[in-house]
Amino acid sequence: MKKKMATLLAAALLAAGTAAFAQGFPTAKPIRLIVGYPPGGGIDFAARTVQVPLQEALKQQLVVDYKPGASGMIAATELTRQPADGYTLLLANTGPFAIAPYLQSKPPYDPIRQFTYIGQISQGSYIAVTRPDHPAKNLKEFVSWAKGQPGKVNFASGGNGTSTHLNGELMNQVTGLDMTHVPYKGSAPAVQDLIGGQTQILIDAGSVLLPQVKGGKLKALAVTGPVRDPQLPDVPTVKELGLAGMESVGFQGLVGPANMPKEVVERLSGELAKALAQPEIKAKFATAGAEVHSLGPVEFAAFVKADNEKWSRLIKERKLQLD
Repeated sequence: MKKKMATLLAAALLAAGTAAFAQGFPTAKPIRLIVGYPPGGGIDFAARTVQVPLQEALKQQLVVDYKPGASGMIAATELTRQPADGYTLLLANTGPFAIAPYLQSKPPYDPIRQFTYIGQISQGSYIAVTRPDHPAKNLKEFVSWAKGQPGKVNFASGGNGTSTHLNGELMNQVTGLDMTHVPYKGSAPAVQDLIGGQTQILIDAGSVLLPQVKGGKLKALAVTGPVRDPQLPDVPTVKELGLAGMESVGFQGLVGPANMPKEVVERLSGELAKALAQPEIKAKFATAGAEVHSLGPVEFAAFVKADNEKWSRLIKERKLQLD
């Protein structure tokens, strides 16, 4: 009886301590926000956009910490080794959380079980682009052109295992093409080499490509989402072009290590949702070709699980492996 009472007392004290910690969160130190890609890309944009309103709401500094490499897996792996106290978070996206682990014979982590999903930030179509002087007016015409250039067409990506890589592979599967994959260390160099003519096509996020399209340095051939991008009203969707199998959207969101205290998750998720509801934040994402799509912890985790199933199936069908 005494042993049982002691166990119950210990559990009660632990629960009280956790609640007290969560109520005071975050007071101990600044929050570290890991970004698994170099500065200047779409993930960095999302991190910087939510950084200021979250700092103001939490009354604590958010320090962005860049840990690029291995298609975002270096950053994700590091997060799995951090304390689950809410002081280390990561700006998650499609590549390392739904694609890259499945390209490894021994995945470095389990995207579903080794993280706490706090809240989704945005969803956005990808844009298929080429050089302005390319003869194709849209993606269907590009496919026809590419079929007449066997062995000569390259698609660029921001790195092996990124969403840009898998979108190219998805295009190969849907169209019957056999374009060669040319990976780069991030989207910025991939864009520059496409402009320079070293590759012929890139399918990447609007936050990366819209400035180049609007500046006349690249030509948009299609968007991969279910509806046209308001920033590119004259650019058709892949479905409109008869390429519905290429439909895809990228996600961005906030995650932490597994088993974070429920109260801390709720605090972070709630403040993130409030930040995303601000008109100026929505406008920033819209200008970058992304749509604020706020989801709570349960819904966000379910969305990521479904995305894992989609991309892992493609990887298996295409027999893709990086090691």
